[in-house]
Amino acid sequence: MHKPILIGPFTQLLPMTGLPLKGALKDEQLPIIENGGILVSEGKILKVGVFEELKSDDVDIHPIEGTHVCLPGLVDSHTHICFGGTRARDYAYRNAGKTYLEIAKAGGGIWDTVTQTRKSSQDELVKGIISRSQKHLKNGITTIEVKSGYGLSVDEELKMLRAIKQANETSSVSLIPTCLAAHMKPKDWNQNEAYLDVIINELFPIIKAEKLANRVDAFVEESAFSPEEIKPYFIKAKEMGFDITVHADQFTTGGSQVAVDFDAISADHLEASSEKEIQLLAKSNTIATALPGASLGLGCAYTPARKILDAGGALSIASDHNPGSAPMGDLLTQASILGTFEKLSNTEVLSGITFRAAAALRLEDRGKLEAGAQADFVVFPTDNYQEITYHQGQLKPSEVWKKGAPIH
Repeated sequence: MHKPILIGPFTQLLPMTGLPLKGALKDEQLPIIENGGILVSEGKILKVGVFEELKSDDVDIHPIEGTHVCLPGLVDSHTHICFGGTRARDYAYRNAGKTYLEIAKAGGGIWDTVTQTRKSSQDELVKGIISRSQKHLKNGITTIEVKSGYGLSVDEELKMLRAIKQANETSSVSLIPTCLAAHMKPKDWNQNEAYLDVIINELFPIIKAEKLANRVDAFVEESAFSPEEIKPYFIKAKEMGFDITVHADQFTTGGSQVAVDFDAISADHLEASSEKEIQLLAKSNTIATALPGASLGLGCAYTPARKILDAGGALSIASDHNPGSAPMGDLLTQASILGTFEKLSNTEVLSGITFRAAAALRLEDRGKLEAGAQADFVVFPTDNYQEITYHQGQLKPSEVWKKGAPIH
């Protein structure tokens, strides 16, 4: 039997433990272990503490030279990194002042990505997912949620979900699949209800049988599915044992009410949320997920993150990495910028991309450095954790560890 491995010492180790899931956080609350170490065995953390106090003859040491800050592997709880093609033309059109409708009429919009994704083979989709997940990995992200939603038919959604599963089998990063078959009304269907019925009756059973996803998402919006249309869909999804998450309040309100009504794990976007929706979410168990990448890509308001936290809500921050509205895909840069505009403390930002993001995926074994957790952590070449957000994502990790092994 191999000896446990002691990794360190780290100039500062941020375990992200002892912090509440909900509400505002001050930097004075952030636990910092000076000259810290992590004791690891078989992919799990045995103990976290002061490096010298963890040393013994019963452990092997993996030394960390120089000054470094260590924190849990980052978690990106909302992405669309399974897709075909590009939407660079949309981006140029949007910046030139064209409206969403004008772009759609010119052949752009989500349907453009649907068309390009349908033309892509499963193997091509797998390669794209792995390539994008490796970029995330280099930026310190060790767990990534990945949605379907650019297939919009039973066969094409299955192709996407199977591609996500196949990519997860070979990727160094953990990929968490979500079925977003209710992304928009397909152009090749006349009625939303008829399309959703087919997804419920034909797609959901296969997803369960092949264990392709445990999560179901829907875009509740005037341009997609109304609250009334989506309720029977979510009722059936819950009956079948799926966790619920919602694209909510991006352009108009209504989605967050649906999320709370169905006890969704998260309500994501929320750029249009008013005080009513903020209070509703804060009083619920649903985690509010800010997607600053979409705000940057569309040139629109940010999620009211400050108000959500001050009201007592739980805030996750995710990249929304997608080919249309959020092509950057750099979680730490986006989270740092959101912190500037919404006046978030470093602790609030880091919590939003570690343990609070893990909670938005109902993952209890990561997002914190503590006994029993997966040994997923990221190391930055600095002696001060404040440098991480200060450089707005441009301070890159020197090491990324997954399940107790260095993978970058």
